[in-house]
Amino acid sequence: MPALTVKSLYKIFGNRADEAMRRLASGASRAEAMAGLPATAAVIDANFEVRSGEVFVVMGLSGSGKSTLIRMLNGLVRPTRGSVQVDGVELTTLKPAALRKLRRDKISMVFQHFALMPHRTVLDNAGYALEVAGLPKAERRARALDALRMVGLEEWSDKLPHELSGGMRQRVGLARALAADTDIVLMDEAFSALDPLIRREIQDQLLELQGELGKTIIFITHDLNEAMRLGDRIAVMRDGRIVQIGTAEEILTDPANDYVAQFVADVDRTRILTASSVMEKPHHVLDVNAGPRVAARALRESQTSVVYVTGPMKQFLGTVTEDEVLRALREGRPSLDGYVSTERVRTVTADTAVADLFADCAESQHPLAVLDDRGRLVGVIPRITLLSALASATPDEVSATNEVSATDEVSATEEPADQPAPADVELVSTKGESA
Repeated sequence: MPALTVKSLYKIFGNRADEAMRRLASGASRAEAMAGLPATAAVIDANFEVRSGEVFVVMGLSGSGKSTLIRMLNGLVRPTRGSVQVDGVELTTLKPAALRKLRRDKISMVFQHFALMPHRTVLDNAGYALEVAGLPKAERRARALDALRMVGLEEWSDKLPHELSGGMRQRVGLARALAADTDIVLMDEAFSALDPLIRREIQDQLLELQGELGKTIIFITHDLNEAMRLGDRIAVMRDGRIVQIGTAEEILTDPANDYVAQFVADVDRTRILTASSVMEKPHHVLDVNAGPRVAARALRESQTSVVYVTGPMKQFLGTVTEDEVLRALREGRPSLDGYVSTERVRTVTADTAVADLFADCAESQHPLAVLDDRGRLVGVIPRITLLSALASATPDEVSATNEVSATDEVSATEEPADQPAPADVELVSTKGESA
């Protein structure tokens, strides 16, 4: 069961909401539906599920409806129509007492402007939700202190909010949510008031905490880079509607419409795209027990100078070149065992960022080998493919990449032109006879 499910959710502020709903249901845009009505459609027909343990980011410009949406997820704003289910419980029909209990037990929230009480210490602020829940003082202080330790503020527990920097106060807000120990954490523009360096530091801390705690986080932001960095999945909003939901890679590589494409146009793709999104299928992969004649045929058919070799359970072992195949043929060897080398090709994992591939690509004689978490070969990345991934990059980014690649202008699938061919190259030549 998803941690949170939203179905056909609407919020219309003002009078004559029914008339606005009727127009929206007939396909009118937000501007058309609101024309002549004393009403504002903040959220229109939102539908999504949030998986347990994921960071789900809702991204959009100011006025797109994202803050209203997140406030409907914990009942701070009642929807005009639609359903919000938390662990299968319908939130929109709960009575006030039950709704308050659900907030205490299931959903906590980190606000944009800290929302700390100035007359309470950092420790008391962090433990406020536990105080409201009626926990004994000793227990709530212990839990609050533990949460402050998680965010690096244990030594500031007896200070007042005005004695802290903006970044520290935001961490107190995060500690308060962690102390409540709810399964779901809502974060509404939680880092937008911070300076860039502090903002990135707290983003790092959030990711570290998420790795340890595995909370379900719904994060609201208007910052595209923040969304791409934090989100397992991202929902893009425009004029009250969700126009696309997907991973950062899916939104970058397959935008749903021109609006999304323009929205992500300036993103540094090399920091978002990974090896799995740019790799190609390896055309010829041989088992280590395959004979040299099979390898020679593969080299001839692919018109390349190297084939990739796997062992038991498809584990990647390395490569063999045409020189080694020729030597195995001369020596009458029945298999490629003993001729496979890992020195000529670099390996990377499927989730390696494209920006981190350039150095390995420059130092590898052949296309990079992409491995999964079991060490199996799932793809290869030639230099030309890596450069093509920068098609939408800025000129400065492309220039920097070309400097890395300039050390070797030779195609990753060809031998250098000035290198003499092996004496028995006819074994693998496209014009020669079959081995």
